[in-house]
Amino acid sequence: MTAARFDVRIGINPISWSNDDLPSLGGETPLATALAEGKAIGYAGFELGNKFPREPAALAAVLAQHGLACVSGWYSGELARRSVDEEIAAVDAHLELLAANGAGVMVYGEVADAIQGRPQPLWQRPRFRSDADWRAYGERLTAFARHTLARGVRLGYHHHMGAYVQAPEDVDRLMAVTGDEVGLLFDTGHITFGGGDALAVLQKHIGRVCHVHCKDVRPAVVALARNRQWSFLESVINGVFTVPGDGGIDFAPLLSLLHAHGYRGWLVVEAEQDPAVAPSYAFAEAGYRYLAKLVAALDRGAGARA
Repeated sequence: MTAARFDVRIGINPISWSNDDLPSLGGETPLATALAEGKAIGYAGFELGNKFPREPAALAAVLAQHGLACVSGWYSGELARRSVDEEIAAVDAHLELLAANGAGVMVYGEVADAIQGRPQPLWQRPRFRSDADWRAYGERLTAFARHTLARGVRLGYHHHMGAYVQAPEDVDRLMAVTGDEVGLLFDTGHITFGGGDALAVLQKHIGRVCHVHCKDVRPAVVALARNRQWSFLESVINGVFTVPGDGGIDFAPLLSLLHAHGYRGWLVVEAEQDPAVAPSYAFAEAGYRYLAKLVAALDRGAGARA
């Protein structure tokens, strides 16, 4: 029997060049610069950011100029407050943009009541207070995910600092109250910053993972963020996140687990940093080289076992 290759592609989020939540970080960098540099480094595709065209044909043309794929795109959902019908109406244009450009996953971020962009300490994030609240949210999310699947795009739920689903126990509850239609976007940096062990969480929910953000953390900054009660954006500015291989997370066992369970999809480098402190090209290249080396090693191992 032939051992399976690790069938993944390495993409990147443009946040390495310009930050959507903090436009002052890299706001002057043109989209064309990010795309050209990402392609030169070796990335196969980009997730979307606020500088990308929002019309399907225009987006396709911009990506084609650089030979890049549309990986996915963040959607700011509000199902914690809105009905399924309201959310379906709100997502239509974004869903069409992704589907028309070949993206099989949509990044769903719950922004209702979230404090990720506010000057508040992270402990003040919103929480569902009862089992009934969790169940109702799960039912709405599952119905909404069923709609996106019907359009050819799977919902990848992004657990995120400052939101309802931040900590490992929140991810556990979310997976318990939603159907398989709801995929999990596993973000190594957010789950670690949120108090979890990335490998343990991945092992628990590997069957639902449909998209992966590869983000590293600087443990000393995580400790400061907690002790000094920083907001999410304060944490970012102070360097809590970095690219894979530059922080405290060991990605080798994470990728080995994904490979062993037959994960097929994207590994997306994403690290909110100030490009004036962490130069975009250098860090994006370092993250790519680190992941590419790990993926190549797994492929060699698969070949050796064939």
